[in-house]
Amino acid sequence: MLNYAVDRDLLLPYVPFGTELDSFGGQTFVSLVGFRFLRTKVLGVRVPFHRDFDEVNLRFYVRRREGDVTRRGVVFIREIVPRYAIAGIARVVYNENYVCLPMTHRIDEAAAEYRWRVKGNWNRMFVRASGEAAVPCEGSCEQFITEHYWGYAVQRDGGAME
Repeated sequence: MLNYAVDRDLLLPYVPFGTELDSFGGQTFVSLVGFRFLRTKVLGVRVPFHRDFDEVNLRFYVRRREGDVTRRGVVFIREIVPRYAIAGIARVVYNENYVCLPMTHRIDEAAAEYRWRVKGNWNRMFVRASGEAAVPCEGSCEQFITEHYWGYAVQRDGGAME
């Protein structure tokens, strides 16, 4: 996960109805996240050739107030996967911003790299870990980034899906 502070005005066109940008210390963040889906099932069923796959997504952080409860969540600007069926179903059923692109990955104990090809050019995300794994400190920026449990998407009718 790579996190960047950005001008909040860049994200305003992507904010779903009923949510608002969430910030930490007066800064608005986007994150580039790479991970692997493993042993995936759809409605409890394994789909051949679609169980294990990479995803890279670009997301930002919002909150939605419902009465006295604030739900912190993410909005995906773009989600990249290597399988057409996954991207197509996510676009049609959930109106998510999925695209299918050729992808590779390399992961070991100290580093992770995800690559995807757009118009013949390879892009990559690379991170190297150091130190021991730890739970983010209370009140830290790292805690802010990781504690967004809801997902929101702008729908075709202008509403928001949770």
